[in-house]
Amino acid sequence: MRSFDLQGHRGARALFPENTLEGFAATLAIGVDTIELDIALTADGVAVVTHDALLNPDITRGPDGAWLAAPGPPVRTLTLSELLRFDIGRLRPGSAYALMFPQQVPHDGARFPTLEKVFSLTVPAGIRVEAELKTSEDRPDLTVSPEAMADAVVAVANAAGALPLLGVRSFDWRGLRYLLRCHPQIPLSWLNRDGTIPIEASAGQNAAWAPQHNSLTEALLAEAHALGLRVVPWTVNAPADMARLIGWGVDGLCSDRPDLLRAAMAAAGLQLPPPICVVSVSAG
Repeated sequence: MRSFDLQGHRGARALFPENTLEGFAATLAIGVDTIELDIALTADGVAVVTHDALLNPDITRGPDGAWLAAPGPPVRTLTLSELLRFDIGRLRPGSAYALMFPQQVPHDGARFPTLEKVFSLTVPAGIRVEAELKTSEDRPDLTVSPEAMADAVVAVANAAGALPLLGVRSFDWRGLRYLLRCHPQIPLSWLNRDGTIPIEASAGQNAAWAPQHNSLTEALLAEAHALGLRVVPWTVNAPADMARLIGWGVDGLCSDRPDLLRAAMAAAGLQLPPPICVVSVSAG
């Protein structure tokens, strides 16, 4: 049967608080092949899971319970103990973000998890983790270097026995080029938005191109496959788009709605990953 990678984007962002242990545990209970998440480093060098370099006021409440008034501070300026004071268990009511995901079930008290804690959920379950290095050439001041972030992710994965289940992705290809040189055994996913196939990615082992789904064409898919690349578009939430891309022959999809993606896979006769029940652990 055809191999297909069902990736839960930030867990299952449309259904549960993104990039949280509670959300990841609930996503595993739906049944996915891969948990996709985002990485930052704290001031004391701890790899934590968060999409935004600056604390996002649409998902973050301070120690006093009040919503942040503006983005910030940068994650890299906070120690882990300082970061754990913030609650990311629900979307700010009335925000544009909340309107995007009206079905998200809140979990008050959820905290920014360390990557180590995520592996404590995923490794026993045998679930892959696709870690996105959140660095940017345009704002190098907001994060550590891509090389330092890559090294931190690899170190945590190695200590957790998670290297065989680790993939790394990024829009900032500097970190991927570094890993291709220093850790060529780690599968890399080369993210972009403009429909340009990253030819250099074909030098890696089990490498993937992860285009924005609406920039992908059947011709580009065939070209990428001819280069030996897996193609796993992001972020695909509409059932019609899921069915179309599965019909084209993509190698997986990254989605905020893994529940809907499972239905699209079943309709196409693809094998579904089993639901996994896990006990969530504390974020710190």
